[in-house]
Amino acid sequence: MTARHVVVIAGGAVAGSEVAAQLARHGVCCIVVEQNERPYGKIEDGLPRWHVNLRRQEARKIDAKLAHPSVHYVPHTRLGRDLLLSDVLGWGVSAVVLAVGAWRDRALPLPGIEAYVGRGLYYQNPLVYWFNHASEPDYHGPAVTLADGALVVGGGLASLDVVKILMLETVAHAVHSHGHKVDLYDMERRGIGTTLEQLDLSLRVLGLRGCTLICRRPIEDLPLATLPPDSTPEQAAKTRATRRKLLQNFQTKYLFRVREQTLPVGYLTGQERLTGLRLAPVKMGEAMSVPGREVDQPTPLVISSIGSVPEPLEGVPMQGPLYRIRHPATGEVDGVDGVFGVGNAVTGRGNILVSLKHGRLVSQHMLEGYLVGAASGYEETFGEAEAAARTRVSAIVERLRGRLPLPATRVAEILAHVRVLQDRAGYPGDYAAWVDRMYPAA
Repeated sequence: MTARHVVVIAGGAVAGSEVAAQLARHGVCCIVVEQNERPYGKIEDGLPRWHVNLRRQEARKIDAKLAHPSVHYVPHTRLGRDLLLSDVLGWGVSAVVLAVGAWRDRALPLPGIEAYVGRGLYYQNPLVYWFNHASEPDYHGPAVTLADGALVVGGGLASLDVVKILMLETVAHAVHSHGHKVDLYDMERRGIGTTLEQLDLSLRVLGLRGCTLICRRPIEDLPLATLPPDSTPEQAAKTRATRRKLLQNFQTKYLFRVREQTLPVGYLTGQERLTGLRLAPVKMGEAMSVPGREVDQPTPLVISSIGSVPEPLEGVPMQGPLYRIRHPATGEVDGVDGVFGVGNAVTGRGNILVSLKHGRLVSQHMLEGYLVGAASGYEETFGEAEAAARTRVSAIVERLRGRLPLPATRVAEILAHVRVLQDRAGYPGDYAAWVDRMYPAA
């Protein structure tokens, strides 16, 4: 065994696997520590299960990256719980990368409402996890009871997935009670409106009201279509019109309602349950409600989908609910030498392409400025946005001192720690065999 760099990567999904692939192909020994059996993160537990082809496609991309001979996989090991960051740094590794994603829901900002979680209130992440896994025979996760007439607080793309789950599940159950069978995947593809029309049914006939999406922004400002950088007023107007049209089409397909420019300012309770929200209109162009115009909206169920943030980790400084990062393009955690953050834990965007590009950007920065010097033959040319980001942080790159490769004895000691963790997790050391055994349908 020769001297080389060793990097521990916490999280093996889109961003983490990309960092592992880029570093491994430049001779870096990568240890991917994953909290779950499988490394797919929100590909598996955040995307609703009707995304069959996308989930399979992205899982196989991750598999190909983690099967590299210089990548050592450690399942069932969560950084901060089963393995402390201070312990990993104590091994003397070259660097640590936090690709842990954002699994903690932002709290609904209504004092005291957390007491009603599971009693009329659910958050997006456990809801989607339940939807994806509840039918599995060994499921032991959160129990969720859906109800017609729910209120979904959100406005981002993830909240639209929540709306679809509510509408598909409640409609499928009601249709079944009327003596018909429908396939959920087929109804998702064709739309609830089309499915009910062919069955000569409607929400009214089924006795359903449907759910309502509550969003504080105007529909034209929802992230349904991306506004190009430096767009002209005409382009901006066209994008805003496209957003409204897209949401109207989505409503036609899935039969839910929307209350735009509306903010929850309080809540209703009864019999130790959440029974409704107090809603108020939002001032145009502001994120504050209009006093004196509150309306009480009873509902059997509230789903909060207002964003996700990373779990706090001992030894990692925070800036509000996020890790304190010197600059997103470098991923360097402020105040902790040799620790980097990538993907959704830094960008705050649960987007596959954004996480992939951020993993590439940070790994390139690590290679050129921190580990092995100028890297050649990089996998993919950066686009204009990524190139501009690298230019902005050139001063940071220049001040970094490259680290010497670790001596062979140190590498052997680190890999001995890794084998202990793998044995504890029941991992035999063959990634491809492990994935085939744990997830044969992917």
